[in-house]
Amino acid sequence: MFEKFLEFKPLTIIILASLVLISIALAFRDKKYEKRSDYTRMIVYGSLCIALSFVLSYIRLYRFPQGGSITPASMLPMYIFAIMFGPTYGIIAGFAFGMINLIQDPYIIHWAQFFLDYPLSYGALGLAGLYRKNIGVSCLIGGFGRFFMNFLSGVIFFGSYAPPGMNVMLYSLVVNGLVIGTDTLVCILISFIPQIKNAIQQVQKISAS
Repeated sequence: MFEKFLEFKPLTIIILASLVLISIALAFRDKKYEKRSDYTRMIVYGSLCIALSFVLSYIRLYRFPQGGSITPASMLPMYIFAIMFGPTYGIIAGFAFGMINLIQDPYIIHWAQFFLDYPLSYGALGLAGLYRKNIGVSCLIGGFGRFFMNFLSGVIFFGSYAPPGMNVMLYSLVVNGLVIGTDTLVCILISFIPQIKNAIQQVQKISAS
């Protein structure tokens, strides 16, 4: 379950540590020197959410034979950030999350595949901020955004992995549906746990204050 932690590269550890340290430093910054508290608060939450999502993505509850794995709601912090600060900043945070994943574990065969599988796919998580009244719906929107980007990548660039006689679009639909769909479902289920739901609501209230 935790074997991927051994794959952390020094540069990735430095980036994650920097995100946490920056967020802590800004969180405890003297308010009298704070001119743009909303942006500071956004950076604090964004840094922590990106770091938390990245660490959770390296915990594998189950690994699919065709690639991809189920994680303990690694996308949920990104959804929460998008709900708190809206889709624009959610997409930017998702983009940053994708770049960290690229540094740690890159798999690039074409420049267009790079954009679909990294900045666009992870950035699409920020679409969760389009609907901020119900976290379950938000997770579905963000999850579908990421699924769609990976689905296109699978159809265009990974059709050769489809079993003989199987339609490429169906193959990409099944593979990405299982991986991203299951991960999204885990996020929704966990977000409805009373303690987690209350914690999310408290964080939303603090960010809005």
